[in-house]
Amino acid sequence: MTDDRLDPRLLEILACPEDKGPLLYFADEAKLYNPRLQRVYEVRDGIPVMLIDEAVAVDDAEHQRLTAKAEADGVEPTFAET
Repeated sequence: MTDDRLDPRLLEILACPEDKGPLLYFADEAKLYNPRLQRVYEVRDGIPVMLIDEAVAVDDAEHQRLTAKAEADGVEPTFAET
């Protein structure tokens, strides 16, 4: 089994391609999440797919699940907003 986790240096600069804001990275689900736009960007074979057209919109229930998971697991945004 390969380790598909993203490089921490890459995570420090990853931003949503649409609103340029930080993302939440869920390594165990291979996804990056933008809670502001409620969109998921998949990580395939260790490579983040940062294409707006391939982002998946999530409903309110999934948004709540992901934000609660981020809080419970201590998931930090990819960078601090200024």
